[in-house]
Amino acid sequence: MPEHLQLLDLAIIGVGLTFAYIIFGITGFGTALIASPLLAFFIPVDKIVPLLALLDCSAAITNVLRDRKNAVISEVKRLVPLMILGSLLGAAVLLYTNPDSLLIYLAIFVIAYAIYSLSGFKPTAQYTTKASVPFGFIGGIFSALFGSGGFIYAIYLSGRIPDKNSIRVTQSTLIGLSTFTRIVIFFVAGVYSDWSFLTMALALFPAMILGVFIGRRITIKLSRENFLKIINVVILLSGIALLIRALL
Repeated sequence: MPEHLQLLDLAIIGVGLTFAYIIFGITGFGTALIASPLLAFFIPVDKIVPLLALLDCSAAITNVLRDRKNAVISEVKRLVPLMILGSLLGAAVLLYTNPDSLLIYLAIFVIAYAIYSLSGFKPTAQYTTKASVPFGFIGGIFSALFGSGGFIYAIYLSGRIPDKNSIRVTQSTLIGLSTFTRIVIFFVAGVYSDWSFLTMALALFPAMILGVFIGRRITIKLSRENFLKIINVVILLSGIALLIRALL
């Protein structure tokens, strides 16, 4: 575990991650959008994505194992090759640029996503298979660079698949594959050679498990739409706070 982190810091991070994985348990994505603004106050920006990759991959596996039969494999096959190419580009940008300069882009990304979600915009026309090219590639870039391409895949899948449960499970499958790709890239780059970093990921693992469990319970009692409206307001406020920090 990084030496500069105190037990109180770890506790705050754990609570934040639990909250983030509640969202993951409901939607199958969105962890980085909530966790990244918080983590940026405690660890370097370039360490956030590798950390969340380890936790997201485990969370995605947990989700997919239960409902894997509902995944639309044909869409997964279209998106994965493009997702890998985008992830390679995004990882290169993340690893070979000044991490501090990424903070403002992360803030803008979080705010933009929150505004998009709160706008209530939904695609009205069904996408063709050709749409998988930009959505898959850009989703891969966002996944590696900011730790979340899930909302991009969600836009595409909601314009291709009519069943909500199939969208969620297919998306969880993509997130699992996406995070696994990132893990391999970061492992080859030597990011995971720091044992204190791996120790921190292990210490936060229970928060991920608890969040996913609570998220599943909430889906039974609360409508997804109303809950996400509250969450998107929190995301927007977090992004604004992070942008202020980046500009100071």
